[in-house]
Amino acid sequence: MKLRTVGRHTKESFKSLARNGWMTFASISSVTVALLLVGVFLTVMLNLNNIAQQVENNVEVRVFIDNTATPAQQQELKANIQKIKNVKSITFLSKEEGLKELIKDMGSDSDVFKSLEGSQNPLPDAYVIKTYEPKQTIAVASAIQKLQYVDSVRYGKGIVEKLFKVIDVARNVGIVLILGLLFTSIFLIANTIKLTIVSRQKEIEIMKLVGATNSFVRWPFFLEGFVLGVVGALIPSCIIGLGYHELYTLFINNNYQSYVFIKLIPFKQLVFQLTILLVVIGGCIGVWGSTNSIRKFLKV
Repeated sequence: MKLRTVGRHTKESFKSLARNGWMTFASISSVTVALLLVGVFLTVMLNLNNIAQQVENNVEVRVFIDNTATPAQQQELKANIQKIKNVKSITFLSKEEGLKELIKDMGSDSDVFKSLEGSQNPLPDAYVIKTYEPKQTIAVASAIQKLQYVDSVRYGKGIVEKLFKVIDVARNVGIVLILGLLFTSIFLIANTIKLTIVSRQKEIEIMKLVGATNSFVRWPFFLEGFVLGVVGALIPSCIIGLGYHELYTLFINNNYQSYVFIKLIPFKQLVFQLTILLVVIGGCIGVWGSTNSIRKFLKV
């Protein structure tokens, strides 16, 4: 297509949008409302997924070594653990480091444990095991329990299994809800654009009767649909961005981010990703809705 023709179609598209002001307003409003719902759900789901990943990344297997094991036997145990499938890393944690970690975790209640520093330390040395996938910790822990020189193995048995189930359910429910909202949005937006095209049926018929090709008639509607979709996506992006900025600032000011389970995605990262996603969805739905709706009016 020639550049001059593209310029002509673009100019005609914007003229048409201005001439059919109320229908343009209705279409953009429809896209805005639909994508606002999708955007809010996406924001919630992206943050839930982020929190779930943080929780999963903190899952580890802690292997306490038998106190009677010699340094050579500890190395033998490490070598046997490394042979187990799906073991990603092994970190040695001495009993002194373990006690320091315990004192730090106990905070203001750590005075009792401070008296155990030195020769009174009852904790055993340990290996901290990370797996390639969080769900592999259960099988790896089970295999380590069978090895020699192991005193005990801890990985949050019972809690970890329930946690993985809750995360899976939350992700699946979120995906179903977002897909449902997306299909509802497509139906709603396509019908609104269709009403716009129906109101201009005579205009299309006249263009066809004077010899305009299908492509020539379709292009202005194609561009109109794209503009409606993109503008309708930018408005909810701004609304969600403002709301998320307030929420994120509240979390930062109150130091809620220090809690492991409620770390939100950084403001700029989320708004950038969400805006790109909504603009792509809005543009695609607008183009699809207009080209699909105009098809039957071209059969003159």
